[in-house]
Amino acid sequence: MNLLPVLMIFVPVLAALLIPLGLFSPRRVSLWAGGINLIIALKMYWMYQLDVGGYQFVTRIPLSGVHAFFPISLHFGVDGISLPLVLLTAIVTLAAVAVSSENIRRAKEFYIYLLLISAGAIGAFTALDLFFFYGFHEVALIPTFLMIGIWGSHDRKTVATQITLYLSAGSLVLLIGLLLFYFHAPTHPPTFDLVDLQQQLGAGSIPLASSQAIFLLLLIGFGTLVSLWPFHNWAAPAYRSAPPSVAMMHAGVLKKFGIYGLLRLAEPFLPQMHGAGSYLNLLLILLVFNVVWIGYVTIAQKDLGLMLGFSSVMHMGYLFLGIAAGLSFFREPQAIIPLTGVVLLMVGHGLSTALLFALSGEIRQRLGTLNMTEIGGLASKTPQLVLLFVIGALASIGVPGFANFTGEILIFFGSWHASPCPTVFCIFGLIISAIYMLRAVRNVFYAEPSQLVASKEIKDVTVIWPYLLLIVPLLTIGFWPKTITAMAQPSIERLLGL
Repeated sequence: MNLLPVLMIFVPVLAALLIPLGLFSPRRVSLWAGGINLIIALKMYWMYQLDVGGYQFVTRIPLSGVHAFFPISLHFGVDGISLPLVLLTAIVTLAAVAVSSENIRRAKEFYIYLLLISAGAIGAFTALDLFFFYGFHEVALIPTFLMIGIWGSHDRKTVATQITLYLSAGSLVLLIGLLLFYFHAPTHPPTFDLVDLQQQLGAGSIPLASSQAIFLLLLIGFGTLVSLWPFHNWAAPAYRSAPPSVAMMHAGVLKKFGIYGLLRLAEPFLPQMHGAGSYLNLLLILLVFNVVWIGYVTIAQKDLGLMLGFSSVMHMGYLFLGIAAGLSFFREPQAIIPLTGVVLLMVGHGLSTALLFALSGEIRQRLGTLNMTEIGGLASKTPQLVLLFVIGALASIGVPGFANFTGEILIFFGSWHASPCPTVFCIFGLIISAIYMLRAVRNVFYAEPSQLVASKEIKDVTVIWPYLLLIVPLLTIGFWPKTITAMAQPSIERLLGL
């Protein structure tokens, strides 16, 4: 029994309980919690045995009494798929706390909610029981709704209501899909445990008709949480209205839960999705809309916050392309390449989008707006801010040298033989993302200084380390992808039973 994953859940919860005591400032307590969790995540990363693979740092405690009637257990652990996401969560959490203000109103509540989002995300990525896998994600969503409604900007109450309705509906559909999966999985005894499921279920063990219904429910449920077109309308307004730290945590971390769930459940357990009645073609159509349609919508945006929000939605299409390729090569070695790219891109996108939302918060704090028609010429006054933003923009575009590029290349190579037409559309999406991101850099930083910028005394970014915390792993993974691939590939092989 190894308690490191459980400890990572416990640390932010303990910090949230300590904050009301007032012994230290809420931000300081949160920074300590974030730093401790990052150290634990790095320790697990270095201790993970690549030659052994599979789930490690495992804790399993059956809930006596409950287990006899409802087979759930406190089962936690990580493998080469979930450990990179746990490390991503730890990095983004510490950066999100660091860029938040000490003097924010109702600071105790703010930092308590932020810590609970982090604890819920870590719990969702480390839970090996579907009951807690689902439950921890719901724990993380509740403070997200509250933080947008209380500390958000623009029409925050309407946006908070919209995101609550959308994600609650998606969670409900997901719950129905998980229950249907539980009742139709031919395991003896019935179980929610992912390890037991993987040991007992083989390819095609769930009847085709049932698996297609389950897949559709999982696709709608997870797809709503990930902002798959046409269930995406909540995402961009929510990120624009959310405090920067909340946008960092949700877009950078929580949004990966849906992709992670499909990777865990659809890839190993549902039969090949080709043929009559298949929903794979539906997924391919929807992901193309995610990339191309949302890409053009992103180009049309004049608000930097909305642009970054739609950009995040657009990039989910690449992750769904990797998932679709894995389903096409059901339990075949060809599935390893695109699914490894999915893991890489989840980490790369999480880091780059968190960096950009944090920097957009810096701009809003200084100018009071993110309307790109009202700001311009910031480069002459904030050289460090422009450098950091350009790095984030290049990473988001997928320039070589960043983690995003490696993930996208693996997805494109892996999906070409499975779905060449959607792959071409997604490659075209790289051009679209370059257009809107480079145009934003030009308008905000290198256009003629606007009256708003010229009339203000604008300070440059003074605290650099939170941004370096996000940039360094982006570059490290970009130049040395083996930091993730060496861990992810063996776990994907085990997941697929290869």
